[in-house]
Amino acid sequence: MDLRLQGIGMTSPRTRERMVNRIRELGVTHAATLAALLDTPRHIFVEEALASRAYDDTALPIGFNQTISQPYIVALMTQLLLEAGLPDKVLEVGTGSGYQTAILARLVKRVYTVERILPLQQRARDRLDMLQIRNVRMKHSDGCWGWKGYAPYPAILVTAAPVEIPEPLLAQLAPGGVMVIPVGEGRSQVLQRIHHTETGFQVESIAPVTFVPLIPGLPDQE
Repeated sequence: MDLRLQGIGMTSPRTRERMVNRIRELGVTHAATLAALLDTPRHIFVEEALASRAYDDTALPIGFNQTISQPYIVALMTQLLLEAGLPDKVLEVGTGSGYQTAILARLVKRVYTVERILPLQQRARDRLDMLQIRNVRMKHSDGCWGWKGYAPYPAILVTAAPVEIPEPLLAQLAPGGVMVIPVGEGRSQVLQRIHHTETGFQVESIAPVTFVPLIPGLPDQE
């Protein structure tokens, strides 16, 4: 095995196991999610200078004013999205480092992921290639548009916070589907789970969170 993937010292599999145990103690119990975190080396998704902190339960900078989410939040959002069952595909809005993408790719047949910052997308693709993850399709686009070409989606996960949920994302959520998304500005963000029911969209508020903003501006390239 590639020694960088395996990790040593503060990036070792034992350190990763301790991280997963902490997340379990915080209330994430979805077995498939915990197994995916255990199998995914978070340290390759951060800069080498920060690798020793990769398994701390904290967000870390990845450049371009973006962050890799703290492991607990990654686990929580994944559990909220998938605990009712594993869908055949997921739309991820905000590829970022690619870590959340890798977790999802271990759990569903196909991940469609959108990123507006091209160098981040390219770096994420390299990391997924290192892990031989082949079931991810990427698009360089404004996340507010989603990815209409493969809609509707039974599950949508958004890793940046809009002030209001973009209408195209709601339109691309399949009937019976689930969206997990942070909504709000600054310190007023709330993690929400949206269920697309027969009577409309049911909103469930989960917890206060802090994410980078979901920034519009790129044209839709469908």
